[in-house]
Amino acid sequence: MRKGTLPTIRCGSIKFENIQAIIFDKDGTLEDSQNYLRELAIHRTRLIDAQIPGVGASLLMAFGIQDDIIDPTGLMAVGSLQENKIAAAAYIAQTGRSWFDALEIAHNSFVEADKSCPKNTLNSTIFTGSLELIKLISDRGLKVGILSADSTHNVQSFVKRHQLSDYIQLIMGGDGLLTKPDPQLFIQACQSLESDPNSTLMIGDSEGDITMAQQGGAAGTIGISWNNLQATHLEKADITIMKLNQIQLC
Repeated sequence: MRKGTLPTIRCGSIKFENIQAIIFDKDGTLEDSQNYLRELAIHRTRLIDAQIPGVGASLLMAFGIQDDIIDPTGLMAVGSLQENKIAAAAYIAQTGRSWFDALEIAHNSFVEADKSCPKNTLNSTIFTGSLELIKLISDRGLKVGILSADSTHNVQSFVKRHQLSDYIQLIMGGDGLLTKPDPQLFIQACQSLESDPNSTLMIGDSEGDITMAQQGGAAGTIGISWNNLQATHLEKADITIMKLNQIQLC
């Protein structure tokens, strides 16, 4: 590679050129958090059901948990904390509780569930190859960001826990008013990275990641399914891969 030039990103038969930055989703893309998210949803549901008996089964389904399996397209997997709280409060309000009571019950239950089901390296790990790819991207002169529906605090904890701080220029969680797939969220992330959207790649495991980036003018989108052959929710991505080592820098 000539001095001052940026590498070409090759993924299967697809090439992305003139790329300045790559933005990753976190949960399901870099972090193998399915077991944690499932257990957290179950904890939240049990705490709410203890106060409002009978809503447990409906809540689990709303969260995207069925037969002890988390739906990769479901609310728990792709929704922000606030979206999950609103959904839970809606089911509580259906039982006759006032909206403000429903919100309070949902909020307190979520806080208590976080305490009883903390995220750590035992229940949430970084996917194989993630650290190596991020290091390689950074070493080759590209900017790296993480844009997640999880809270900014949790994204920061993930970056610190896996010693990624030296390679990540953007940490953005779903704390604000905007949520995926709003394209303004991607545009804001690019602005923070000082990278043009049309020079920025998005890598994610959800339809929201892909739609957000495409509508925000991204240079390209890569869907990651991590060995899930039934990734129809990623069919709009420019290309879908099953492992991050399928991404090559030339």
